[in-house]
Amino acid sequence: MRILRTINELKSVPGPTHLAIGVFDGLHLGHQAVIGRALESSRATGGNAVVVTFHPHPVRVLRPEKAPRLLTSTPHKLNLIELLGVNTVLILEFTAEFSKTPPETFIEKLAHAANRLCQICVGREWTFGANRSGSVRLLEELAPKLGFQLGSVPPVSVGEQVVSSTLIRSAVECGDLESAQKFLGRPFTILGTVSEGRRLGRRLGFPTANLRAHNEQFPPNGVYAAKAWFRKNEYGGVVNIGVRPTIENEGGERILELHLFDFDQEIYGQDVEVAFVDYLRPEQKFSGIDELQAQIQRDAAAARKVYETKSQR
Repeated sequence: MRILRTINELKSVPGPTHLAIGVFDGLHLGHQAVIGRALESSRATGGNAVVVTFHPHPVRVLRPEKAPRLLTSTPHKLNLIELLGVNTVLILEFTAEFSKTPPETFIEKLAHAANRLCQICVGREWTFGANRSGSVRLLEELAPKLGFQLGSVPPVSVGEQVVSSTLIRSAVECGDLESAQKFLGRPFTILGTVSEGRRLGRRLGFPTANLRAHNEQFPPNGVYAAKAWFRKNEYGGVVNIGVRPTIENEGGERILELHLFDFDQEIYGQDVEVAFVDYLRPEQKFSGIDELQAQIQRDAAAARKVYETKSQR
């Protein structure tokens, strides 16, 4: 997938051009509907769909004290966008200066840079530009002047609930991963980079990968049966999220530790994506290393059974 960093680079994308614009944190069903509209129309015209998104999250720049915990980091989001069949993404750096751009100017720049801009697809409630003064109504006014069609995509509902990133964050935070999966249209996953730890798990007979998570929204602390993907290969595993109360943990930082079944590779510095298959138990403090080791053995056996059972369905 090709990554663009400036609006002017749109000139290098053959037209007709169909843009899907949004923050797309989580890439949930609503986001997928917006991107899907651009993909569908691009195929109908023999053109190209380009997803336009922003880094960092705009609220992190404008109101950092209210910034939400991310469901998907930019690298994670790009992976998910690529799986939808998108070939080009434009990532615009969101700065305080960029936030002052009048909404008309932003759309005009896109229209002038894109080869034969055919359509702009957005969520119906999307706002943009200085003071969030741009809206679908403004796009409706600009469309005939600038020669593009507007794909205004209504919110997606699951049951009686309108899907939103806020709703999914709440579900993940309270451990309702089943609901999160319904709103996402896929299992909730965490993408992280493996960092070197104290290698205690290896000494206990259960080598673990400490994941420096790109996500910021975690499910509750505890032990989970899991499955993970490394270099597109799937593995079963067991995950512990928490502060490791039995082991010295300076600062009480939440740590995600992953043990993969039947896996023996050095993967420091590599990215691994983890899904939570089933919650096994809460995190707890043990009397010592021996008791901890015995519980890890039980957890691994339980997680393997859960993974193998659910994989056969």
